[in-house]
Amino acid sequence: MSTAQALPLFDERAEPGAASSLVLAALVHALLLAVLFFGVRWQSRPPEAMVVELWSAPPKPEPAIAPEPPKPEPVIEKPDIAIKEPPKPKPAPVAKPKPAPPKPKPVAKPEPPRPLLRDAETKRRMQEELAREQSTLALDRERQQIRDQLARESAAARNRGLADYEAKIRAKVRGNVVLPPDIKGNPEAIFDVVQLPTGEVLKADLRKSSGHRGYDEAVARAILKSSPLPKPDRPDLFARNLELKFRPQD
Repeated sequence: MSTAQALPLFDERAEPGAASSLVLAALVHALLLAVLFFGVRWQSRPPEAMVVELWSAPPKPEPAIAPEPPKPEPVIEKPDIAIKEPPKPKPAPVAKPKPAPPKPKPVAKPEPPRPLLRDAETKRRMQEELAREQSTLALDRERQQIRDQLARESAAARNRGLADYEAKIRAKVRGNVVLPPDIKGNPEAIFDVVQLPTGEVLKADLRKSSGHRGYDEAVARAILKSSPLPKPDRPDLFARNLELKFRPQD
C-alpha cells in the first residue's frame, strides 16, 4: 500500500475554540500596547514647578536686665571717747651701795741699824758668789769654744775625706773614658750615681750635659765599667748617692 493511499484514512479535524483564543490574545496585546503608549506619553510631560516661600519672623531680642548696684555696707561710727590706758608703775629706785671707807696705809717700820761687822761679811759673801758665777761663765765659754773647734775640725776632716773619696772614684772612671776626637774645650758633665755598700754601680743618670753627646756617653760607659767603685778610707764616709763631675782636661 503506498503512502498516498494511506493519507485519506486520517482526516484532520478542526479544534473547537481556536478562533476565540486568537481573538482574545489579539485584544490583550492591543490593550497592553495602549497602556504602554499612554504611560510613556504621560511621563514625558515636564513636571510643573511649585514655588514655596519658607520664612519666619526673627526672634525679638530680650531686654537686658541691668544688675542691681551693691548695697553700701553700713558704717559704724567709732565713739569719740578715748579709753585712757592705766599709767605704768614707775620703777623703784635702786639704792646705790655706799663706797667703803679707804683702808689706812700701813706705815713702814724703820729697819733697825745693822752692825758694821755684819755688813762687811755680807759684802764679802756677795763678792765671792759673783766671782764664782764669772768663773763658771768663763769656763762654759771656753768649753763651747772647744766644742766648736772640734766640730769645725771634724767637718773639715770629713770634707777632706769625702774629697779624697770622690777623687779616687773620678780617677778610676777617668781611666776608662775614651774621649771622642772632635771634642773641644773643657765642658763639664755631672752624673748622679747610685751604688751599693760593696761599690757596685746600680745606675748612672746624667744630670747636666756637657753639650757634647759623645763625651756624655763615653763618661756613662766609663762609670759602669768602673764598677765596683773604690771604697772610702773611713766607713762613715760611704755615700749611697754620689754627685760626680767630669771634665775632659782635668
